[in-house]
Amino acid sequence: GIVGPSGAGKTTIQRLLLRLYDPDQGRILIGGQDIRQQSLASLRRHFAVVQQDTYLFFGTVEDNIRLGKPDATWEEIEAAAEAANAAEFIVQLPQGYKTIVGERGLKLSGGQRQRVAIARALLRDAPILVLDEALSAVDAENEAVIQQALDRLMVGRTTLIFAHRLSSIIDADRILVLGEGKIAESGGHDELMSLGGTYHRLMASQALAMNVTGQRLERRSGQQELSIIEEVTLEAQEND
Repeated sequence: GIVGPSGAGKTTIQRLLLRLYDPDQGRILIGGQDIRQQSLASLRRHFAVVQQDTYLFFGTVEDNIRLGKPDATWEEIEAAAEAANAAEFIVQLPQGYKTIVGERGLKLSGGQRQRVAIARALLRDAPILVLDEALSAVDAENEAVIQQALDRLMVGRTTLIFAHRLSSIIDADRILVLGEGKIAESGGHDELMSLGGTYHRLMASQALAMNVTGQRLERRSGQQELSIIEEVTLEAQEND
């Protein structure tokens, strides 16, 4: 998981990984190989990206899913939609998979667009998955359904979760906390909380701002994480 305030460098890291531009200094290695030694096409085949602002082009639902694998069979497309929790709403559309989604997918809701994007990423079956604020624009009604689809998508892949909302990354094996253009802290959730540093402060401020004392975190990570957030919230209130 990679977290930090706006402007900390999360977007820059993504652009460097996909070689939208190259670093002025140093190297980026994937599997021990400098990514500049690969062609752009070869490098980008290793990535599937699900973003906050899901991009769908003017075409059918099927066309937008198939973008992940142009030569996919019909059975593969259906399986990807099912795994993304998208099949149920797709078959209810006027023309099912042949329904035109409109420019940028405007004929679909935000949650529906996100599930189509997840189906596309499942179909792509890339070894590295990038989730860029994938839940931040989703309403509460769709969040659990989309989180379930994302959990399926992450299985067996190296996953980079770029997030402002810390509830998205508390289960990550390793969390990088960005600040002032560098890595301020690194470690697991419990380790970072015990440090009482930047991550701890971000968690406390978000718990207070949301005024929910970890309700969503309880659903994602169990009662232990809820108690941690409650402690942080109380501590922040006392400090105020």
